[in-house]
Amino acid sequence: MTTKPYQEILHRAQAELSAEEQNQLSEELAQSAARKNGKKRSITELRGLGKEIWEGINPDEYVAKERDSWDG
Repeated sequence: MTTKPYQEILHRAQAELSAEEQNQLSEELAQSAARKNGKKRSITELRGLGKEIWEGINPDEYVAKERDSWDG
């Protein structure tokens, strides 16, 4: 059964938050609910997080470039 405050919050979040903010809110609510339920989180849940940042980047070239920058 859905409560009125829940519906109001959901409607407001959908209307006022960007997709990115909605995703962030969803993640934070999931973490909060897990803590309330006593569920421990696993590091494996982070698998793939941020992978879009590395798309199209060759890891060997990236590491070589970073190492070169250490020499000044």
